[in-house]
This record gives sequence, structure tokens and C-alpha cells, in this order.
Amino acid sequence: MYQISTPLAPAAIGPYCQAVAKRDTLYVSGCIGLDAKTMQLEAGLEAQTDKALHNMVEILRAGGSSIDKVMKVTVFLTDMAHFARANEVFSKYFGDHKPARACVAVKQLPKNALFELDAIALTGQGKL
Repeated sequence: MYQISTPLAPAAIGPYCQAVAKRDTLYVSGCIGLDAKTMQLEAGLEAQTDKALHNMVEILRAGGSSIDKVMKVTVFLTDMAHFARANEVFSKYFGDHKPARACVAVKQLPKNALFELDAIALTGQGKL
């Protein structure tokens, strides 16, 4: 197992890494809508969702993967009323690729984010 890190996504804000890889599988830690340079949270649900997905894509690239190799995503929302709006942004990134996904409502997220996601993806020559 080895750790993945890229300056193109925010540094971990706790005692963990951006992702770990083992064999042909990449495990991406929770991504929220932080700007990688300023470490400031984007304003609003759509902007946070977009930035969190952007951050996930950068981590996937750093780990030798891509969005079309994502097998499983877990989405965390602070309000299920945000479900449809978050899905609109999510769909722009995933297009026709439909990974397995769970979406759960939580009381609070780090930095008071409105949206967070983590992912499991294949790397290298692994194919879905």
C-alpha cells in the first residue's frame, strides 16, 4: 500500500492522506469544496460540489486513475434538500459513467461544508 498526494488538491486537514493505492485499486479520502491554494471553502452548494469533484479528479489522476474508472462513490450531504442540485453537478463530471453510489445525510461536515464525497477506483490497466 502506498499514499497518493498531489498539490493540485487540498492537503489533508487531519491525520490521513488524500488517497491510498493497493495493487490496482485507489481509495480516495473524503473531498470537500476547498480551494487547493487558499484552503478556503467555496461558497454555496453547487460551487462546493464542483470543487469537491474537481479535487477528486486531481487525486484520481495523481493515483493513475480517472473518473471513468471510479467504481464506488459515497456522497455526504448536510441537507437532503440539496440532493437534486448536487446530482446536477455530479452528472456533469460522470456523464454516462454510472458508478455504484450511496448518498447519506449527515449533521455536519468538516469546515462546515455542505457536500463531501469519497471514492474507490481502479488504477493503471484495470478496466471496469
